[in-house]
Amino acid sequence: MITIKPLVQSDFEFLMDMHYESIHILEDKPPKQELLNAPNIKKYSDGWGRTGDRALIAWSGEIPVGAVWYRLFNETNKGYGFVDNETPELGIAIRSDYVKQGIGTALMKGIMQKAELEGYNALSLSVDPDNLLAVRLYEKLGFVFCGISGTSWTMKVTL
Repeated sequence: MITIKPLVQSDFEFLMDMHYESIHILEDKPPKQELLNAPNIKKYSDGWGRTGDRALIAWSGEIPVGAVWYRLFNETNKGYGFVDNETPELGIAIRSDYVKQGIGTALMKGIMQKAELEGYNALSLSVDPDNLLAVRLYEKLGFVFCGISGTSWTMKVTL
């Protein structure tokens, strides 16, 4: 049985584990601390808990198995999936031994509902177009391609 709960402070390290897993690098992926502290990545977690930061954790019993989160960026501090100052950018990851069980869909629907309740009109994300499992999930949930940042697609869903 999977349950989804809002992030609490004691879940933060798991959120960082999932943040690391969400970065789609197939070969020579740097170690977790090195990658998450790179300036272009650190902005996703630095000072976590500021206004607008939200995360949900999926649990299988007492085991955290996945997370989804969003954060607002602005013109002077853009994320890879940045579209505008009013659209939070989200990230998601599921532990590899729990994929293809509907957890990603449940997390995405949960965070989309949360964003809508908080008054956001849209969410954006960045995805490697070769990550077909992720692209299919996002398209199924209504995300559409809206640009390219580096080698990644930017996708957006209207809530």
